[in-house]
Amino acid sequence: MDALLARLRAAVLPLEAPPGPRGWNHADMAELIGAAPRRPAAVLIGIRDDREQRVVLTVRTDTLQQHAGQVAFPGGRVEPHDVDVVATALRESEEEIGLDAGMVTPLGFLEAFETISGYSVTPVVARIAADAVLRPDPGEVAEVFEVPFAFFLEPANLRRYTMDFRGHRREMVEFLHAGYRIWGVTAAILYNLLKRMGHPC
Repeated sequence: MDALLARLRAAVLPLEAPPGPRGWNHADMAELIGAAPRRPAAVLIGIRDDREQRVVLTVRTDTLQQHAGQVAFPGGRVEPHDVDVVATALRESEEEIGLDAGMVTPLGFLEAFETISGYSVTPVVARIAADAVLRPDPGEVAEVFEVPFAFFLEPANLRRYTMDFRGHRREMVEFLHAGYRIWGVTAAILYNLLKRMGHPC
């Protein structure tokens, strides 16, 4: 874990300097959905302290109003009682997958990412204890699965494609792992992390 941990620490924004609400993709989103203020949200990019250094991901239930059935990081919108976005990411992770906050060591942030649904999502990169037990809430999460970080570091596993949205052509990325399609916001956030780590994408 030491080598990956060093690379992650060098790549993330420090905990004492959280990013602002404007996403690194703000110009693209302004063209698609306008420049109105985005609703703040946070997700947890949790990496287990185990041999495979696995990234924790979820499959959202088919009954949710937004992003139903998609692969996602645990997370959600910032609530008024949340102290900061780290608190949001930890609270949502406990609610969605039963992750005890005491098993999590936040490392830092990535720049915010704006979504077509009008959110500004701050990713919190963190270590998760190897023995942390995950219990998904069936009302929100259909499944929890984990992907070795090394999978994302293999250039052949990054797929590029173009999609049309409201007459705009958008360049997208995705990863396919063991039958799971990791795309959309989740893939874009992972892609940004890889770039910040200096990985050739």
